[in-house]
Formats: sequence, structure tokens, C-alpha cells
Amino acid sequence: MPDEHYTDAGLAALYDVMNPRDSGGDYAFYLPMIMAAESVLDVGCGTGSLLHWARESGHEGRLAGLDPAEGMLAQARRRDDIEWVHGDLSTASWDGEFDFAVMTGHAFQVLLTDDELRTAFSAVFRALRPGGRFGFDTRNPAARGWERWTPENVWEAGEVRSWNDAGPFENGYVSFKTTYESPNWDAPRHSESTLRFLDVPSLNGFVEEAGLVVDEQYGYWDRSPVSDTSPEIVTIVRRPLTGSPETSP
Repeated sequence: MPDEHYTDAGLAALYDVMNPRDSGGDYAFYLPMIMAAESVLDVGCGTGSLLHWARESGHEGRLAGLDPAEGMLAQARRRDDIEWVHGDLSTASWDGEFDFAVMTGHAFQVLLTDDELRTAFSAVFRALRPGGRFGFDTRNPAARGWERWTPENVWEAGEVRSWNDAGPFENGYVSFKTTYESPNWDAPRHSESTLRFLDVPSLNGFVEEAGLVVDEQYGYWDRSPVSDTSPEIVTIVRRPLTGSPETSP
């Protein structure tokens, strides 16, 4: 199930204010790939901001967004010239329809089990045309970013304040609680989350098992290499021109 801050309509409406397009570097990184593709699937599209930007930038082809949280999709549907699909990769049934797929905002980290990862990569493989590519990002566990998810680091959107309180890193997972408060509310609101952190060898093992091929891999949006200090693992994989998940090397 999606976390509360994605399903709650009021909190979902705050998402783009607290996470503007130019705040992380991921949108600027992925946008040229989206604009170069005739058909694009945004997995975990959230409020649809990235696909909105693609349309605003002149993309005239097929754009489709997939998300399990109705609160976020309500924001996405402010544009009706994009396909919006309620669901996730376990329910996806596209077959060779997209030139490019993307999964931004570390949404990849909500895939918590090996089976969920395998299902996701297999669904992406099927959704892509032969030669199509998939771009996604996950936080680098070596950078230990969760140590900065503390109540001292506050985000603000108008009169709403938000902060995280993370637990320890345990066996590749971090659980944390997000608190939202406003003087206009009777009480704070809370959302609880768990994310999975994979290192490069583990991540690439799942990619290879799915029959996909790593084309590019970076440690940040400036295309610097992955290192022990880089905050990200940004990966672009490709569906080979021939083969299937069962037969590709």
C-alpha cells in the first residue's frame, strides 16, 4: 500500500511545493531522454510533474504515468493529454509499447523484496520495445543519507512544516516517520515509510537476471561515477534487440 502522504489528497497537494522540479537534478537529467523518445512510461509518476513538464516542453508523442496512489494521481490528472493509470508494475500489462521508461524520486526504493524487484524489472522488460531503455535512481547506501533524516532538517510549504525521523539501517532497510504540522490543523499528520538500499553489485544482479543490460551508471546527476561518497546510483538499462527475460544473457 502507498504511504499516507501519497494517498491523502491534502498532503499529495503539497508534494510539488515541497519538491519543486529544479530541487534535485533528476528531472533535468531525464527530460532530454524523454523528449528524444516517441513513447514514454513514467513508473511511480506521482503528481505527474515530470510528464507535465515534457508536454510543456513540446513532447507530442505518447506519455503514460503509472502510480498506486490516488491522492497523487488526482494531482496528475490536472492534465488530460497524458494517460494516467492507477496501479503498479505488478498489475502492468504493456507489451513492447514504450521507447523509454523512467522511475524518478527514488521510487525504486519502495520495492522492498527480491520478488517485487524481479516483478518490476520483468514488467519493465515487457513494456519496452526491443532496444528501449529504462532510467531509475536509488540512494547509494555507502553515503548513509538516512543519517540526515532527523527532526532538525525541516521542509516548509507555506504554513506547513515537515520533517523525517529515521530509524537505523538494518539489513539493507531504513524505516522512518514523516511528520507534517500546520497552525491551521487540529493535530499533526504522520506517514510511515520503509525503503530498501541496494549497492551496485546487488542492483546490477537483478538487472542482469531480468535480461536487461546496464548502459550507463552514475553517482550523481552531473554524470560523475559511483563512489563511496556519491549520494546516488543513477542507472540506465536497455532491453536487448533480441531475447526475453528467460533467454537473454
